[in-house]
Amino acid sequence: MAKAVRGSAMGATSRGIKHGYRSGLEDRISEQLKSLKVPFKYEEFKIKYEVNEVRTYTPDFYLPNGIIIESKGRFTSDDRRKHREVQVQHPLLDIRFVFSNSRAKLYKNAKSNYGDWCDRYGFQYANKSIPQEWIDEKGNENG
Repeated sequence: MAKAVRGSAMGATSRGIKHGYRSGLEDRISEQLKSLKVPFKYEEFKIKYEVNEVRTYTPDFYLPNGIIIESKGRFTSDDRRKHREVQVQHPLLDIRFVFSNSRAKLYKNAKSNYGDWCDRYGFQYANKSIPQEWIDEKGNENG
């Protein structure tokens, strides 16, 4: 007997790709911003950082107040390493995470989860959508 496949995860990713995003979470965040009439930039610029060589990081969303939103379903060790390097090399950037589930474990049998990692390194985070407070927050209005 074949296993049932959860259609929502595959459907969300497919819908996100259909609308020009890399995931369903990115698609939902863009729809949230559009419905609130918040202008945003999606993957329009790159941030250089170095780990033995120069690399670039392309943020998912850049809000008019200067807040960078990175949406994550999976938060791999490579992702975590990259964001620590970017944070150390660009301490003035305000990078925040929106997770599908901030309580997901960092790895199998880990005691820590995505939210714990953010707390440890001083990143703000939320689940599933951008909090209205982030959108309303004053900051670098010129981007």
